[in-house]
Amino acid sequence: MSKSILITGASSGIGRAVAFEMAKRGYSLALTARRLDLLETVRAEIVKRCPSVAVEIRPLDVIDYDAVFAVMRDLVDALGGLDIVFANAGVGLNDAIGRGQFERSRRNIEVNLIGAMATVDSAVGHFLERGSGHIVGNCSVAAFRGMARNSSYGASKAGLAHYLEALRVEVYRKNIDVTVLYPGYIDTPLSDNLRDRPFAISAEKAAAIIADKIERKVRSATVPVFPWNIIGRLLKVLPLGAIARL
Repeated sequence: MSKSILITGASSGIGRAVAFEMAKRGYSLALTARRLDLLETVRAEIVKRCPSVAVEIRPLDVIDYDAVFAVMRDLVDALGGLDIVFANAGVGLNDAIGRGQFERSRRNIEVNLIGAMATVDSAVGHFLERGSGHIVGNCSVAAFRGMARNSSYGASKAGLAHYLEALRVEVYRKNIDVTVLYPGYIDTPLSDNLRDRPFAISAEKAAAIIADKIERKVRSATVPVFPWNIIGRLLKVLPLGAIARL
């Protein structure tokens, strides 16, 4: 029997690419996103390439918190259980503190942090009942250090990483694995508005790396590992003046 994975934010970017990669590896898929029409296109393409793979889709906005729990239960029933839940849905809105952009800040936190928390909470409830499972959270190298014009996005990803680390403690010895991923710059619509994207890789390459990390059940990893594992360490120790010039 094939394993199954639920992916939020699966209509584009990393989520879409991971859906195709996991289908190629024989996983049954539960895919959610706000736009059902885009999900239908993704499903049709996956079924064409991998006709033996089961693909369930549901429209979902992760900040509709009640709907998150309802859709999770629905997809668990549809696939007869879930093995992996990838909390991936997110936005990347640049903001500057005190410059009239609080709505962007609020949106980043609501979607990237609270929406992901709702996804994880609902998934863990299922995993505790079935006695096993695997949570994967899509954080970011932006979680490593607060940066100008990226305050709430970085905070949302750092908060999610902290939340997932706490989850790992809570489910210790409960047969539930937790993987925290820290992607660098990935060529997706989320990064289209960025002026610079050093060391950017394609969504397809990122998806292959992510799938490998999921299957190995790593605790945490940057995506790709090099050079972001080194850059991540440097960001934490660089003096304030150097960070301000970036």
